[in-house]
Amino acid sequence: MTTLLFLDTETTGNEDGDRLCQIAYAPVQLSDTPDFYSVDFGDVITNLYKPPVPISIDAMAVHHITNKMIAEKPAFKESVDDLYLQKALTNPELIFVAHNAKYDIGIIEREGLTVPRFICTLKVARFLDTEGKIPRHSLQYLRYYLGMDIEATAHDARGDVIILAELFKRLLKKMVDELGSVEKALDEMIAISLKPTLIPSFTFGKHNGKKIADVAVEARDYLEWLLKQKIESGSEDEEDWIYTLRHHLGIK
Repeated sequence: MTTLLFLDTETTGNEDGDRLCQIAYAPVQLSDTPDFYSVDFGDVITNLYKPPVPISIDAMAVHHITNKMIAEKPAFKESVDDLYLQKALTNPELIFVAHNAKYDIGIIEREGLTVPRFICTLKVARFLDTEGKIPRHSLQYLRYYLGMDIEATAHDARGDVIILAELFKRLLKKMVDELGSVEKALDEMIAISLKPTLIPSFTFGKHNGKKIADVAVEARDYLEWLLKQKIESGSEDEEDWIYTLRHHLGIK
């Protein structure tokens, strides 16, 4: 039976050397019932850890975890959560689920964990938004855009896991409707998560809110300039942007 491991992290910052300071996760068994599974706050395991680097002010302003709050906490490698996840992630029937999964995977890999199979709800949500109707695909934007009636604190790992589990359920239902079975839907979601996806609109800069397809017609030079910047950054996190810009510029 397939186990879904919904997981979210909070970190000391967004740089290459930043580390985990909070984790939340909920393992659930996927069933054949129309509702698939249920997750509530009691199912979510969450803890704070003392990272080897201090939490930045920018990170504190997002998740409100301070260095004082984690001063007496154990390191993640000394926690029961590390022991559990080390074992859980070796289960061949387990699928790791996260929003912008590549980021969370990168964070827990710095703690020595390995994720064999995963589904990224960010990539699947973009893929299913075939007409680009949703302006943004961040977890919190989708929460309100899709009308999720959930009382959960944003940018808190426990709350984000609850929202993540509800978003995944909706995406899975849509995929099952299209493909006919849970097994086919999961396989397709895993495949989508491994590939770059098209970003529909700008969420920053002078073209904020505009569809990238429209900007490609109005200001092709801007897309060419942005593509160069993304490539020169050398960051693996830019793969979706590079793929999107190449697509709209007609570059293979």
